Amino acid sequence: MKKFSKNSCIICLITLVVFIVYFVQIYNIIIFPSQIDIFKGQNKTIDVLFPFTVKLSNDENEHANKILHFIDKDNDKNSLKVSVKNSYEFETINNGNAKLEFKLFGFIPVKNVNINVVNNIHLVPGGNTIGVKLKTKGVLVVALSDNIIGIDGNKHCPAIDAGIKIGDVITNINDTEVIDAEHVIQLLNKIGEKKVKITLERNNHEFITHVKPVKSNQDNCYRLGLWVRDKTAGIGTLTFYHPESKIFGALGHGITDIDTGALMPIKDGEVLKAKIASIEQGKKGEPGELRGIFLDSSDYVGAIKKNCQFGIYGVIKENYKELISRKSLPIGLQNEVKIGKAYILCTIEDNVIEKYDIEIINIDPQGYPKQKSMVIKVVDKELLNKTGGIVQGMSGSPIIQDGKIIGAVTHVFVNDPTKGYGIYINWMLKQAGISLYDKKSLASAN
Repeated sequence: MKKFSKNSCIICLITLVVFIVYFVQIYNIIIFPSQIDIFKGQNKTIDVLFPFTVKLSNDENEHANKILHFIDKDNDKNSLKVSVKNSYEFETINNGNAKLEFKLFGFIPVKNVNINVVNNIHLVPGGNTIGVKLKTKGVLVVALSDNIIGIDGNKHCPAIDAGIKIGDVITNINDTEVIDAEHVIQLLNKIGEKKVKITLERNNHEFITHVKPVKSNQDNCYRLGLWVRDKTAGIGTLTFYHPESKIFGALGHGITDIDTGALMPIKDGEVLKAKIASIEQGKKGEPGELRGIFLDSSDYVGAIKKNCQFGIYGVIKENYKELISRKSLPIGLQNEVKIGKAYILCTIEDNVIEKYDIEIINIDPQGYPKQKSMVIKVVDKELLNKTGGIVQGMSGSPIIQDGKIIGAVTHVFVNDPTKGYGIYINWMLKQAGISLYDKKSLASAN
């Protein structure tokens, strides 16, 4: 009886161990990324336990064989060996994409994984403090007011009556393109009491409304009852420069209006050299800030062509020696980023770019662009001493790991300035129009 019980315990224990092993294997397959980017010429190995197998999708087999080549080390054939543990190694041959299938017992589909074979892009890392000036497309509505006293003695707000909202962008008045805030005043006073046609953009959609301005008894000017903004300026950090296309990327997040939080619709903009004037240290609940000054306007270094939620992008002028003379680094794809040591490049004082140690403490596998790709922590004592961690103005600082540019700093944790978020470099390159698939197909950043 005791012998039977002992054997039963052993069997149960073995069963439990097998169950745990396969449970972990199933979990690993489930969480395996649905998309993997691999540089052309690199090899990749995937290990799975029997009865799971991996193979090229039958639907794309002819196409996929031109992209990937499975390596059977034992037989030197393209057959796949089945054993308790199978290691599937493939080499990347050409740019393109192929689909791998995880299957149970070789025929029950479990998961599909898209493999993208891409070019290895080299970028010049930034770290420079830059001044940023943006001029909006049209004017951005930042506030509405119902305190206009008309010549009738009553309060009015034509903008509210016409359905105009905070965050709207007024692009045309009576089909005349709006240049700036002063231009709005000029157009309204020229039109007078007549009803006007307002063309505006809201959430990337165009709307048309009609409104009758009110003549204010305070200054005899015609008004709509709204406040608008047509420009903004600030400082940030340059992330990268791509020598082949002259395109740059910076900030890692978009420039938004301070009052509305809306993304500033850009008409044009410029990047200038800037210098750190003072540092406000970050504290719990109080984000710090790098305060800078723009240098002479002749120190224009590039044109901004795009402002989106993943940063600002444009073209650097050819004689900006501080960038073009620097050594470039390869990029690190999303699947190459790992938990552990890395460093950032940024300018804190004396207009000198310095390395500061950080740790990547969390990684988010992402199938589409997001700002918060990874969580980073500043561990460099010198930087903690000077700034308390991540502060405003450091956004865009390139993150480098294992000699590769893997992303950029985007945001700070308000309650812990030693920590913040970073964005994968993949997503910034996509917004910049720099193709990972074909070096010859470089789009401009507009």
